[in-house]
Amino acid sequence: MGLFSNLFGKRKKIIIEALERNAKIIDVRTPQEFRMGNVDGSVNIPLDKFNSATIKKIRKMNRPVLLCCASGSRSASAMHTLRSSGLEDVHNGGSWYKVFRTMQSA
Repeated sequence: MGLFSNLFGKRKKIIIEALERNAKIIDVRTPQEFRMGNVDGSVNIPLDKFNSATIKKIRKMNRPVLLCCASGSRSASAMHTLRSSGLEDVHNGGSWYKVFRTMQSA
């Protein structure tokens, strides 16, 4: 298995496992990007809106969090922010479309 196949295979496994545990999907793209397409049931919290109040709301969800964006870089940044604030069950799903396709095939 090649490097990219291995990486994308792990991402799919992360997505499936998080969804099986009732993860809340948070899309960190801009509202304009979110309106162009998104995962059913996801919420849009743009990365630039992550602050202590937002983190507090996410913590109150009391469930795993699966982050997504356009490519995976903003969701990786959001994951780092949330983990730095003490949340542990936070996962980078990468592209919102990858999350959507994984849900469709599951």
